[in-house]
Amino acid sequence: MNDVTAKNLALSHMWVAFSAFILACFMGEYQVLERSGLFDSLSSPSVYFASVSTHGVLMAFVLTTFFIMGFGYYTASHSLKVPVWNPKLAWFGFGLALTGVVMAAVPLLSGLASVLYTFYPPLQAHSAFYIGVTLLVVGSWIWSATMVVMFSQWKKANPGQTVPLVMFATTANALLWLWTSAGVAVEVLFQLIPWSLGWMDTIDIGLSRTLFAWTLHPIVYFWLIPAYTAFYVFVPKQAGSYLFSEEAARMALIVLVVFSLPIGMHHLYMDPEQAKGWKLLHGLGTFIVALPTLVTGFTVIASLEIAGRLRGGKGLFGWIGSLPWGNPMVLSVILSLVMLIFGGFGGIVNASYAMNAMIHNTAWVPGHFHLIFAGTTIIMYFAIAYYLWPVLVKKPLYSKSLALVQLWTWFIGMSVMTTPWHVLGLLGQPRRISSVQYNNLLTLSWEPYELLMILGGLVLLGSACLFFYLLVKTQFSANTESFEGEVEYAEPLHEVKDLPEYLNDFKLWNKVIAVLMLISFGVPILQFFFMDTYGSSPWGY
Repeated sequence: MNDVTAKNLALSHMWVAFSAFILACFMGEYQVLERSGLFDSLSSPSVYFASVSTHGVLMAFVLTTFFIMGFGYYTASHSLKVPVWNPKLAWFGFGLALTGVVMAAVPLLSGLASVLYTFYPPLQAHSAFYIGVTLLVVGSWIWSATMVVMFSQWKKANPGQTVPLVMFATTANALLWLWTSAGVAVEVLFQLIPWSLGWMDTIDIGLSRTLFAWTLHPIVYFWLIPAYTAFYVFVPKQAGSYLFSEEAARMALIVLVVFSLPIGMHHLYMDPEQAKGWKLLHGLGTFIVALPTLVTGFTVIASLEIAGRLRGGKGLFGWIGSLPWGNPMVLSVILSLVMLIFGGFGGIVNASYAMNAMIHNTAWVPGHFHLIFAGTTIIMYFAIAYYLWPVLVKKPLYSKSLALVQLWTWFIGMSVMTTPWHVLGLLGQPRRISSVQYNNLLTLSWEPYELLMILGGLVLLGSACLFFYLLVKTQFSANTESFEGEVEYAEPLHEVKDLPEYLNDFKLWNKVIAVLMLISFGVPILQFFFMDTYGSSPWGY
């Protein structure tokens, strides 16, 4: 099979993703410096919030969406051994999404869209920002549709056969994105764009926040599923092992998709628009979604233990030292799981109503968020890039030793930066502020933690630059040595036989999702249409 189109799509998408990433990293370090209050010359709230908003959009929407699309196009074509379905449409989706990014970047960088990446009203951005975000989402829908079509066509052409696990995971993520992006799409199309264009004088902010809650938490799993995919299909093979259980992997992915969707309202615990019963329902669902993460952790660690023992590891923990720590993929998953443990603990705190009341809107929240997203997730994006880049450009990785240094420095920098955030959150430092404008014994006690954050941010920035350097040198070096390796997927420890259809298809699970979403969001959204909102009608007329 000629997969040139898939490779070109993957490279194009990933270059956009990592270009956005490196720009966002420089902005992130600037924000840590200004927020510390230790450098008066940097003090500019308007620049700070423009930077924070751009940083958030580049990381949460541009990096992730383009990386996931590029990764999906290549693995779908490669695993199914078929060309990308409708490549012209795929390139159109890429162009549409890139156009949206450029359109949104102009108001972001000029300070006309300083609404953070959540763009909660009543903060209002320039209409070009909302339209640009919409184009990015529509472009990603084209990718999602392509994945679903390729999945369906392969199943039709291969009746009774097991869909490759990497394609099963990719399609699960595409369906998750179609479901979860519907909330923000409705908010932007029917509220924010008309409002920003002056077609409405006001909008119902409670409805906006509820619609965004539809998207806000499931999008985290949209970012995370490629990391889990690498856990399952790349890590065991790179470690010289087998996947402990493919059935467990598939079930974990299904539970992750099904139960990550109807739980977004735990982000609204402190908001008055929704009744406590709905918050309790979403809170319980949040604890359920921790189960597939536990299953994933067990499955991956079991796969690594098999690798360690096959390499001669003895005793209860002797297998850990026998693992190939010099392999970037193996090192990444170990560091990723360590950050997942601590970040997951913070997530349980966020999901618990009483504890959430204590840390809500404090520095704890970005500490947790960065540990899960920039830690657990992004370090696996690095690993995937190091693994795929030589295959995509047909050149060996420029320096494996520098790649290992980059991964360690990212882990160290993230640990140093996020730990003070968690502590400061418990000490009451608010988030979403540019600086502290008052001095007392409490705020003065924050300064040592601010210095640690600056140090951690500098280490992260250096690590990010090293990562980008390695990609550039790998692709554009004068090295004439040709890389002949191919992507390899892990085989299960026990051969999969007679896999039930509910572990090989999504028809049943889409119906389950529809029912759960109707239960969890039906009344909470409809209430805005049959209950009066003080001071404005539901749609602002």
